[in-house]
Amino acid sequence: MKLIILDHYSQASEWAAKYIRNRIIQFNPGPDKYFTLGLPTGSTPLGCYKKLIEYYSNGDLSFQYVKTFNMDEYVGLPRDHPESYHSFMWNNFFKHIDIHPENTHILDGNAVDLQAECDAFEEKIQAAGGIELFVGGIGPDGHIAFNEPGSSLVSRTRVKTLAMDTILANARFFDGDLAKVPTMALTVGVGTVMDAREVMILITGAHKAFALYKAIEEGVNHMWTVSAFQQHPRTVFVCDEDATLELKVKTVKYFKGLMLVHNKLVDPLYSIKEKETEKSQSSKKPYSD
Repeated sequence: MKLIILDHYSQASEWAAKYIRNRIIQFNPGPDKYFTLGLPTGSTPLGCYKKLIEYYSNGDLSFQYVKTFNMDEYVGLPRDHPESYHSFMWNNFFKHIDIHPENTHILDGNAVDLQAECDAFEEKIQAAGGIELFVGGIGPDGHIAFNEPGSSLVSRTRVKTLAMDTILANARFFDGDLAKVPTMALTVGVGTVMDAREVMILITGAHKAFALYKAIEEGVNHMWTVSAFQQHPRTVFVCDEDATLELKVKTVKYFKGLMLVHNKLVDPLYSIKEKETEKSQSSKKPYSD
């Protein structure tokens, strides 16, 4: 397990975006080899998405051969509702990059048979070869996706009733009116995310500090579902200084002492421009009379 500690939210967002960029480019995706990326919604990943859009706009990164699977979606909220996760992803990320719409996968919270929709989502992930990198965020109560406290740590994609803390936290997106906030959602399970070959979890802000403490310094506990990723062979937690307020000083010092090594994951920062240059040079015929 790696814990990446940066000074500010913007730096944590940029580190995460650089890591995603390097992972995609090093994977060398193509028509017969797609990179599969799990994605979250919410305010935490916005900074990361903005940097990824910037990399695409600068010609350093392409999502042409990337397939995405989102973590969750509200039940009963129209797809074109401004607070649906379909709208969120398209407005904040997908419409700004070169990803093909058919390669984006978001659960349908208006499906006639919700459990069948969840089962089909799991099948789509398997058909895509599994998730290469699943990026996630957490709530103040340590929930990953909508796997609320008490969720099974081997759970799969399913219908979930939202906890009151989650409803209260999301009310700000619905004019502060609790009556407008959906009370159910479709969500990938903890087990679904654990199946990914790698997991990166973004945790920023003092309000997430206790959850980070539970995830890093205490044991695995279904009341703090993010703690399950202590047992994943390749987990990267990316946080800002504020999120470390509940950690022991020696824990913070230990992981900060590893940053010289961990920063090698994003430095050098790769670009598809370099790949294209390599291809063009290798395709040139040697000089001959």
